[in-house]
Amino acid sequence: MGHFGKYAYSAGRWSTGGPTAVPFLLIDVHDSDIATVDYRAADASGGRFFLGCEPRFYFEEPDAGAPVDTVAESEGFARWARDVTGTDVDPADVRQLLAPTEAAPAREDDVVVEDVVGRLLGLAGLPSPDWPRDDDAPAG
Repeated sequence: MGHFGKYAYSAGRWSTGGPTAVPFLLIDVHDSDIATVDYRAADASGGRFFLGCEPRFYFEEPDAGAPVDTVAESEGFARWARDVTGTDVDPADVRQLLAPTEAAPAREDDVVVEDVVGRLLGLAGLPSPDWPRDDDAPAG
C-alpha cells in the first residue's frame, strides 16, 4: 500500500492538514498514485490539477469529471510560483508533470507520485514536505 497524506504550504512552511494562510499550496496524496494539487494566490485566484493519474481514470470512472485544462493550470501554477516564491517557472515544464487527461497505459510500478511532487516543488523553488519514512525499509 502506498502513502496517504495531506500537506499544506502556507506562511512559508509546510504543515499537515489544511493551510493556515493565503496564499497556499495544498497537496493531497492518495496511495502514492495520485496527488491533487490545489493552489491559491493572495487575490483568491488559483486552481487544481493532478499528478500521477487523474482520479477519474484511477477509480475507473472516466465520466466522473471534466479533464483538467493543462495549459491553463500550468500557466496558473507558474504565475502562483512567481508571485509566492519569486521563482520564474516555465509553464511547459509544469505541464510535463501533470497527469494525462486521457486514459493512459499503466505507469511503471517504481514511480511514486511523491517523486513527481518533489520535481514540481523544485521547479517552484520550494522544499519538499517531510514525507513519512518507512522504518522497515532496508538501508540505502
